[in-house]
Amino acid sequence: MSGGGRIGSPPMDTEAPHTQRGHSSPREGQGWPRSAFSRRGGAEPAEGAGQDRSSGRPTWRRAGVLGVVCTAFLLLLSNFVLQPFLIPSHSMEPTLRVGDRVLVNKLAYRFGDQPGRGDLVVFDGTGSFVRERAGGSPVDGLVRGAASALGLAEPSDTDFVKRVVGVGGDDVVCCDAGGRLSVNGVPLDEPYLYPGDAPSKVPFRIVVPLGTLWVMGDHRSQSRDSRDHLGEPGGGMVPVEKVIGRADWIGWPASRWGAVGGGHG
Repeated sequence: MSGGGRIGSPPMDTEAPHTQRGHSSPREGQGWPRSAFSRRGGAEPAEGAGQDRSSGRPTWRRAGVLGVVCTAFLLLLSNFVLQPFLIPSHSMEPTLRVGDRVLVNKLAYRFGDQPGRGDLVVFDGTGSFVRERAGGSPVDGLVRGAASALGLAEPSDTDFVKRVVGVGGDDVVCCDAGGRLSVNGVPLDEPYLYPGDAPSKVPFRIVVPLGTLWVMGDHRSQSRDSRDHLGEPGGGMVPVEKVIGRADWIGWPASRWGAVGGGHG
């Protein structure tokens, strides 16, 4: 009998440890289901959960919204403050070259200042350099206007960039005995002229009406400017109110970054 008790004792010993493990303290983290730790914040989130949020990469919708916001900001900036203007011709060489993108300061004359002699101005030539005409498709005009405002397309064929030679009240004459232009009897020093060009091959004498400008290109032999409209209504004069802004900087290409050189005072 005593031998039988010794044979049965091992199972009783093994039973006790099992009972202890089953009632172990919950603080040890043993025996608790995974959901219990999730409720208490102890369990880590499943792999891959929230990956899109934590990756930092915007979704295509966010990228699209960001693109629209940036484009709208650039359009507002170009309409009211600073507009890129693509140079389409040789008329302003060597100061500006074909393909240059100048930044037009639209605030230059917004607060009472007026264009001065030597300024490079961008203006709407409708009514002075080109005739009034019916517009095309509104949609085409909107798309082209937006592209021009961002400097991605050539400017409207009614927009021009020229140098101011005379302002309201000036007496501009070509040419004096030395072959130079003179303003109010004072000969002009024009270092910006294209090498080899004469100040003008067309003789003229005009008095600039108040509120208007007499403008000319730096590459005189390649420029259609105020001289070419002397016999037309307006006489080639550009109303100050048609000035879009002053071309102050070259923004592109990078090799030509910098301020645009001024002219005579």
